[in-house]
Amino acid sequence: MTGLPLPPVPEPYHLPFHYGALHNIGVDYLVDPQRAARLMDKRHPGLSVAEFDGGACVSLNYQLYFAQYPNGGGITQELEINLIAHPTFAGERFPAVDYGQYARGWEQTKLLGIARLHVLCDNPLAIDAGRLLYAEPKHPGWFETTMPSLNAAAVQERWSVSCRRAALGSEGLQRYEEELVALDVNLTGLTPEPVNNTPITGYGTDEEGRLLAGPLNVYQPYRYYALDDRTADRVHLTLGNPAEESARDLAHLIADAPAAGVWTYQSAPVAAHNRAYYVG
Repeated sequence: MTGLPLPPVPEPYHLPFHYGALHNIGVDYLVDPQRAARLMDKRHPGLSVAEFDGGACVSLNYQLYFAQYPNGGGITQELEINLIAHPTFAGERFPAVDYGQYARGWEQTKLLGIARLHVLCDNPLAIDAGRLLYAEPKHPGWFETTMPSLNAAAVQERWSVSCRRAALGSEGLQRYEEELVALDVNLTGLTPEPVNNTPITGYGTDEEGRLLAGPLNVYQPYRYYALDDRTADRVHLTLGNPAEESARDLAHLIADAPAAGVWTYQSAPVAAHNRAYYVG
């Protein structure tokens, strides 16, 4: 048998990892490709930055997800800071698409994927799993969020995500008040379109410099919001202390670029406990 060996799956992990529920917002920016390429060379030497309409794409991806295990369940939040990229050797193996076509899932070779620069996460187990299974540059962080919910008096299409600094200690996650990255996205009144943009290929580079890829399947369409000069101000990005690498890299990449698009996903409810009534 020929071919490359599969990356190891160390205990106690099992693949594929199944999400019980997923709530997700992503924001894309088109930025200077030379700045992006220089950073990519440092982080993922086997990848090249993809260009759309003359710009590289920075993609911020917040996830809140639930997973059920044999002995219970767990909730995780994380924020990925990504560049859209492809393996350098595959530069002519996928169709030429502009950003809008990419966001709508037209590129189905899935050679274009997310090259993770930073992943901030509030679950120590998920941090370890991401590092070992997918070579993610995953580090501790914690979150304060507001998002659309059926369990609110009125469902508003507004997302607010604040990621703050954390550290892993002997007693788990240690939280600090310092804000690293914050997003505020108001989609009220905008009309989304359903898009099939998965599987999403996630790229990582391990400690030996080997490039690996892990696809993520999402089983329902995303909601995509194309932004333009009139609507880009619906997205507000706040960056924290530039001494923190994640904030510094984002400031360097995005500068004053406006948001180009937003995509959201929320798992459908599977049950509802209805309002009580008096008997007798």
